[in-house]
Amino acid sequence: MSNDASSFPAPIYREQVLAHIFADAQRLFLPSLLKIDRAHAVMLHHSGIITRETASACLRGIDALNLEALRSATYDGTVEDLFFLVEKQLADIAGGEHAGRLHTARSRNDIDLTMYRMVLRSDLLEILKASLELRSVLLAIATQYRDELMPAYTHNQPAQPTTLGHYMMAMVEVLERDAERLIACFSRVNRNPLGACAITTTGFPIRRDLTMRLLGFNGLVVNSYGAIAAVDYVAEACSVLATAMLSLGRFAQDMLLWSTAEFNFLRLSNGYVQISSIMPQKRNPVPLEHTRILASRALTEAQSVLGSLHNTPFADMNDGEDSLQPLVALAFSDAQRALTLVAGALSEATFNTEQMRQRAGSSFLPVTEVADTLVRQTGISFHSAHTLVSAAVKSAATDDVAAFVKDLHQRTQQAGIEITKQQLQQAMDPEHFVAIRSIVGGPAASSMQSQIVYSSNQLQSDRQWLNATQVSLEEAETQLQRECQAIVAHP
Repeated sequence: MSNDASSFPAPIYREQVLAHIFADAQRLFLPSLLKIDRAHAVMLHHSGIITRETASACLRGIDALNLEALRSATYDGTVEDLFFLVEKQLADIAGGEHAGRLHTARSRNDIDLTMYRMVLRSDLLEILKASLELRSVLLAIATQYRDELMPAYTHNQPAQPTTLGHYMMAMVEVLERDAERLIACFSRVNRNPLGACAITTTGFPIRRDLTMRLLGFNGLVVNSYGAIAAVDYVAEACSVLATAMLSLGRFAQDMLLWSTAEFNFLRLSNGYVQISSIMPQKRNPVPLEHTRILASRALTEAQSVLGSLHNTPFADMNDGEDSLQPLVALAFSDAQRALTLVAGALSEATFNTEQMRQRAGSSFLPVTEVADTLVRQTGISFHSAHTLVSAAVKSAATDDVAAFVKDLHQRTQQAGIEITKQQLQQAMDPEHFVAIRSIVGGPAASSMQSQIVYSSNQLQSDRQWLNATQVSLEEAETQLQRECQAIVAHP
């Protein structure tokens, strides 16, 4: 069969690859592409590579592009991708001689990597914003319920008394670490690859630092080969996202368990429950299920990004480009939805603190403190104390505290251990259990207060970083607009 059986693009290639890439670029990258065009035109002029006349013609042409038509255009194969369609339309408006000079000292390679980083940095900021809102909700719950007793669970079994505030602050700390990872990741994503060109830069005297500033980057991807070939920027971002979603999914699972009739710890507001089409009594906490599946989707999508990149050559490859980027965008979109949804649901939720308190004092949950009390008051080893208390628990017919204390007291007397019933009774009080655990990180009121103060300050600090970063990007865009206007307005 002849190698010339079809002309480019072959119908199958057009339908299965190029049409999808074109639609994805329309949806995800058009604004970034046009910002890059503007910044590159300004830089070429300031570097003396193109005349003011050419720069002005290109900038006027970019402003005159019909964005709605570009967004809604149907791919027909007359151009390879959105970049070439923009280039063609720009030539129609500004003239081929001027528009043809805009691509001096650049490649679709460095344009693409710049677009990807610009979109990804915005996605990171959106995830951080949603994460901060969830932190705010959980911190408010922790503050309101800092002293409300509840059972802590290990291995899905009731373990020890704690407080609802203590539990919520654990998740607040996880979200704080998520923020640390997001902020650190942003600093590495927000570096400018433009100027790397195909992979080895150019012989033209371009100014990469200028496009860096005009596009809001806070540094360069210095090595041009790495600027095009390296994928650690997106791998790190997806790893950070997957870590955050893993934690969020586990938290959502707890909230779903708490919402069951058997637990009866958590009740969502009417706005966040769905009824059954057949069972009139149902109050289904469906938003928590959606949170769980969205978090799971985002995690697996992020993992799929890494899997798609594994064992690819360290070079310019499509594996890290056109077909991969929509998966990155989907992962971040699903994660943002999950974070926003659970924050909304919990902001209106109520907690059955009476049920939690009752459970915190049942099932012998405070007996760790009974063993500790024996150690502190009598000087016996913890192993001996544990053995005594364990035997009393195993012999108990019910979890009646008075009967348990009586039996344990008799066992201590028989063992020659001096301790009063009152001391044992106090050790079985869940409020005493919590109050005595006042070291750093514990559930006692004094320890919780310092945790809440720290986390409140940290939340404010992270919000200030987010606001400052958003302002910095806005200022860069304003500066780009000014530079463009100065060139266009010059006689």
